[in-house]
Amino acid sequence: MRWIGVELSAENYRMMYVPKGFAHGFLTLQDRSEVFYQMSEFYVPELARGVRWNDPAFAIEWPIEAIVITEKDRGYADFGR
Repeated sequence: MRWIGVELSAENYRMMYVPKGFAHGFLTLQDRSEVFYQMSEFYVPELARGVRWNDPAFAIEWPIEAIVITEKDRGYADFGR
């Protein structure tokens, strides 16, 4: 139930490794941003799971308001339900 926020940019050259089984989310801070990531397994849509970006159980403090969120990502139930 803990989270960490890290800013990744072309200027700071940071990268992040998210271990298998950990949830992760992305929020771009600039228009026309690109996010590249690799996965340890082939993607199988019917096996995908997730938590909602604004679930109160996690109380994530996003740096700006999220404007574009996919229907799938908006549709996750509260954690623990």
